[in-house]
Amino acid sequence: GPCTECSCSSGKETDKDTRNTKKKENGDRSFVPKIFFGTRTHKQISQITRELKRTAYSSVPMTILSSRDYTCIHPVVSSSGSNRNEMCVELLEGKHGKSCLYYHGVHKLSEHHALQSAHRMYQAWDIEDLVSLGKKLRACAYFAARELMVGADIVFCPYNYLLDPQIRESMEINLKGQVVILDEAHNIEDCARESVSYSVTESQLRVAQEELDFMVNNNIRQKDHEPLRAVCCSLT
Repeated sequence: GPCTECSCSSGKETDKDTRNTKKKENGDRSFVPKIFFGTRTHKQISQITRELKRTAYSSVPMTILSSRDYTCIHPVVSSSGSNRNEMCVELLEGKHGKSCLYYHGVHKLSEHHALQSAHRMYQAWDIEDLVSLGKKLRACAYFAARELMVGADIVFCPYNYLLDPQIRESMEINLKGQVVILDEAHNIEDCARESVSYSVTESQLRVAQEELDFMVNNNIRQKDHEPLRAVCCSLT
């Protein structure tokens, strides 16, 4: 029977009901929130997806957001040191006349998961599973994971993907109206501090101060550069 403890028991429509009714009249689907599950490390994501596979919700569409360090399969980029992001961007932009053939095969991975879902063969997977499949299909696992986020009901990712506004923007994560679960939330304070912190060396400050001196002495946007120079001076 109808419940008696909320607005649906009365004959009046709430604003939310009205919006949903209008959406149905327009032929649009009602908004269904995604679950964003944040963990401290990538290893914990592996443990959680392994447990998800053992439940009745194993067939729920999902994805795992992670860095290129874990998902890049390009032989040159993946074997490089700390500049994987820059090398990836250069390949995507075709700066040196080369592009990434794995990026152009992203649709192969997303279509594979869509086909599995259609035949009800979809199973929870881990980053290693996606990378292994990406190598087999010659498709980029990094961008495929991002593309799968559109149709995913649950999205696994490290804390900083949800807390750092720059990462949220670059990964196109919108948390408004979504469900957010934070595993081991006692670590959130430290992660939040890191997200809004920046480390700089004394030598970097001195170089910046010299450049700002040059700008001020040459009357280049003095009002903007003088306060910055003052900050550098006070820190050094």
